Amino acid sequence: MQTSHPIGVFDSGYGGLTILRQIRTSLPDYDYIYLGDNARAPYGSRSFETIYEYTLEAVKWFFDQGCPLVILACNTASAKALRTIQQKDLPGLAPQNRVLGIVRPTSEVIGDMSEGGNIGILATQGTVESQSYILEIKKFFPEVKIEQQACPIWVPLVEYGEQDSPGTNYFIKKYIDLLLKKDAQIDTVLLACTHYPLLETKIKEYMPVDIQVVTQGKIVADSLFDYLNRHPEISERITQEGALSFYTTEQATTFNQQAARFFGAEVNATQVHKL
Repeated sequence: MQTSHPIGVFDSGYGGLTILRQIRTSLPDYDYIYLGDNARAPYGSRSFETIYEYTLEAVKWFFDQGCPLVILACNTASAKALRTIQQKDLPGLAPQNRVLGIVRPTSEVIGDMSEGGNIGILATQGTVESQSYILEIKKFFPEVKIEQQACPIWVPLVEYGEQDSPGTNYFIKKYIDLLLKKDAQIDTVLLACTHYPLLETKIKEYMPVDIQVVTQGKIVADSLFDYLNRHPEISERITQEGALSFYTTEQATTFNQQAARFFGAEVNATQVHKL
């Protein structure tokens, strides 16, 4: 019998640690398990079918660990796999459990952050191709204008610790310029990838000063806080001892070295050999 029932937080690699960090700031008492599928990262350029398959495997793993709630802290997984898992798989797997993403909570508030209603999105190729942000934002803010730009080099730069290298400047400026060429009236830019907060300082260097740059960590944390308040039947099933565990499908020593940059503290992970 499971004695611990933590919140599961999933990402294809390290980026979801920026989300977990904010969630723990808002909700420090709950127990958490983080899983990074680093051995198969990045997800951004993979097909819908592959991302769905990988994400479903992770969700099943979390359920086996006793998690009543799983957060897909990965934009690509949220965009390409979440809805199918919620509608097709969850009723048969564990109808009493819940799987949430980060696209919807971001979409619910981003329109209010733009004074002129012109929003830019910087994301992975997979998130852009899914059109998920455009579809979701339009549900809440039908009048806004949205432009997207894929940034396929940004995640590898962060993963390899090159975010401060001179060569990174070129690729940051390149994708910002491409986005702003699509709409000169953009006043709010969403960084729709959980790796991008590590590039935030440089992004702001090349972003016009009158454009607001938005990251997702606090948005998701605030949304989860609200969700648990509205759903005591889920909240009451989560253990609250402040426990925190990290797992990775890659070698743990490699994960630990990189993860600290994203989480802002030392990480001691355990390797999962098979999901």
